[in-house]
Amino acid sequence: MAAKWLAATTLAMGLGASTCVLASEFELSGKVGIDGRYFFDDSQYAGQFDSSQFSVFAEPEFYWSWNNGDDSLTFKPYYRLDNQDDERSHGDIREFSYIHAGDDWELRAGIRKEFWGVTEFQHLVDVINQTDSIEDVDGEDKLGQLMVNLSLVKDWGIVDLYLLPGFRERTFASRDGRLRGPVVVNGDDAEYESSAGQEHLDFAVRWSHTLGVFDIGSYWFHGTNREPVFNVKVENGQAELTPYYQQMDQLGLDVQATIEDWLWKFESIYRHTESDNFWAAQAGFEYTFVGVMETVADVGFLMEYGWDSRGEADAGSTGAAMQNDLFIGSRLAFNDVQSSEILFGMGADLDHNAVSFIMEATRRFGEDYKVNLDIRLYQSNDPFDGLYSIKDDDHLQLTVERYF
Repeated sequence: MAAKWLAATTLAMGLGASTCVLASEFELSGKVGIDGRYFFDDSQYAGQFDSSQFSVFAEPEFYWSWNNGDDSLTFKPYYRLDNQDDERSHGDIREFSYIHAGDDWELRAGIRKEFWGVTEFQHLVDVINQTDSIEDVDGEDKLGQLMVNLSLVKDWGIVDLYLLPGFRERTFASRDGRLRGPVVVNGDDAEYESSAGQEHLDFAVRWSHTLGVFDIGSYWFHGTNREPVFNVKVENGQAELTPYYQQMDQLGLDVQATIEDWLWKFESIYRHTESDNFWAAQAGFEYTFVGVMETVADVGFLMEYGWDSRGEADAGSTGAAMQNDLFIGSRLAFNDVQSSEILFGMGADLDHNAVSFIMEATRRFGEDYKVNLDIRLYQSNDPFDGLYSIKDDDHLQLTVERYF
């Protein structure tokens, strides 16, 4: 599959790279790192490891530009090697793309990552890239997506047109891995509503604009749903889950208003599939106290609420875990030369006895090193709640990264 992607990407970039190479500039950067997880409790399910997990990873970035910067090529491979979970040992091409910039338009072709969204605790509108869920459970890590993107800059906003060939399947933990449900997901036997399967051609159109204090974005996406539903199958007397990827149409809207020290945030989607039609929204604010106690440090207070029209009855299904949830948190930015920052927050399901806590701390050391400390705690007594399946997976994660 990787070779097929590389061939398709090279074709998509066409003859753009044939411009005079002698006038090009080249940069090599990236990072390598090691991380360790320590789980406070023994595993919840048979076959899982108990206490600690270690992995190493590398993400170099190769960048070429020419034609006074109007043309560029970026290649960013990624690989992680894990000592406990075979599925978490994996590689990906995060980016391999050609970009040409015109006066009021830009063409991007190849494997890329495209992020949409403004809220902190859930990104409803982010739909282009598939989630790399074995990297972390927060949904922030994404797989590269093959695409052709034409961006048109107008006085009334930016219009982005996307053609998306080559669907990426979601990654899942193995039977040995932690942070999974009681039934293992067999991603190798994924099924599709479309007869084209992974070869279905998706497309999207997005408009974004700034109007005074408001940053607004809206889009329509048609294609394969990145969030699978699951069918239960029995193989050799053992139950397993098989991902089933439906076709969907999704409308999305995101709005952020910057008013002095306030950030007001809103995301909403409407999704139509063969099995369901629903609305979902995430809304909230972030207020920043600038220069607290006569220092250079800033303290932000965050609050968001998540709602899903499918309600409590579907809370256990993919995409409806946050059907009536409240999130509060705080961000401390020290504004020092080490870029030290701490984010912590708590989410509470208002329909179930379920609470989650996160803390993310980061700090640079010297010019080349960065250390991240994450803590995640889960509490749930309701088997119908999504957190119940990982209630024994409280853990601490320490990551050391070396940039070059």
